[in-house]
Order: sequence, then structure tokens, then C-alpha cells
Amino acid sequence: MEPLDEATIRGSFVNCSKGEASRIRLPVGFADGAVPWADLDFLGWTDPAAPLRALLVVPKPGPDGPTGVVLRRPEARRASALSRSSMCRVCLTDHAASGVALFVAPLAGPAGRNGNTVGEYLCADLACSLYLRGKRQPKLRLVRREETLSVEERIDRALANVTAFAERVTAG
Repeated sequence: MEPLDEATIRGSFVNCSKGEASRIRLPVGFADGAVPWADLDFLGWTDPAAPLRALLVVPKPGPDGPTGVVLRRPEARRASALSRSSMCRVCLTDHAASGVALFVAPLAGPAGRNGNTVGEYLCADLACSLYLRGKRQPKLRLVRREETLSVEERIDRALANVTAFAERVTAG
């Protein structure tokens, strides 16, 4: 992913007001240049000032620039059974049940203002890009699936999946 500046990130959000976008805290390390842009296919983080709010910024080819989506994270709950596993619907990484969470996004426009939402099961830490590249491993991997796709093909698939989710939000 190409590095983004603060103004581009804040201006990319499609399902919140400009005022809300201006209050979002950027990822930890953003100001220090510690975001690993070369390893990211999209930018995902939890707002440090609002732990139930998560954000995604999905690159979009062309002049429109990236699409930002504000998400609601589920509230933390007790660890569920370790024998269960879940799969992220973006990167298709298997995790123990606590490693995947249902994130919900208000739709863009009038539908979102009326309370309509769309959800997706994502890696709870929003680090899909790092899992795809093997730079992060699930805490407890119960199911071991071997894929014949190359890393580049898996990255393309994950980018298509997260882009489709962002498009569902913007379609309102």
C-alpha cells in the first residue's frame, strides 16, 4: 500500500461525518512513521481513544483515492472455548474463536443515518496483511489449511474481499 497522509485518511471516510472523522485518532506509530506501509494491503486499526471503534482504509485505484470505513468492534467478553476456530472473511486466516470478530459498519448516506448496517468477520486485530505475509501468526491455530495459491494471489484475493466489503458500505 502506498503511504497515506493524515488529510487523505481523514477525507476518505464514507460512513461518518467530517466532524467525527476529524476526532478519530490515527494508528499508534503513525506520527512516528512506524506504520509498515510496504507490508499493508489496507490500513486497519482500533481507535486508541475509543476502543469499540475500528477503522479500515482501503486503497482504490484511480482518482477517487482510498475508501475509509468506520466500524464498531464487539465488546470484549470472556474467552470462548479454545476448541472452536473461526476464519477471517478477508484473508481467510484460521484463528481460535477470539481471533476473529464480527465488525459492523453503518452504511453510507441516508441508509446509515437510519441505522442500517453491514457486518463482516475480520481478524480481531485487523492485521490481515501481516498474516498473509507470515509476519504474524494466529495465537492458536487449530485448523491447518494448506493453500496452493502464491502469496501474491492470496493478497489479491484479500484485497478483493476487503474492497467488496467497503463497496457494500458505500452502496448504502
